[in-house]
Amino acid sequence: MTDFADAGRRSLAKLVQSTGTSAVMVSFLDSDVGFVEALTPDGSRWEGLLNRETAKSYEIPLEHFPIEPAVAGALAWSAAAGLTPDEEAIRQTLTGSALFAEQLSSALMVALGLPGAT
Repeated sequence: MTDFADAGRRSLAKLVQSTGTSAVMVSFLDSDVGFVEALTPDGSRWEGLLNRETAKSYEIPLEHFPIEPAVAGALAWSAAAGLTPDEEAIRQTLTGSALFAEQLSSALMVALGLPGAT
């Protein structure tokens, strides 16, 4: 994992372009909400939201982060990256809640099939 806090806009796209591999990034809002963005070298991308109930209390428009397209995108992203995802676990992380969004982020990385994720 890499910290992109100071990398600026389009840091994920720059990383994918420079490495030629798929990448996923989660940006956190005070450890309460996670914004997921994933990209493949061919330009396929998906977005998701972690900790939806907390996001709702922050008045983040949940309709901008529909679950089914995020799950489908996550499965396609994992397959393109040569990983073995767990569809149910992906769905649980995108619909579940936790005290800290980082907990859901870690669970999502495992669900996507990323090697070494815990």
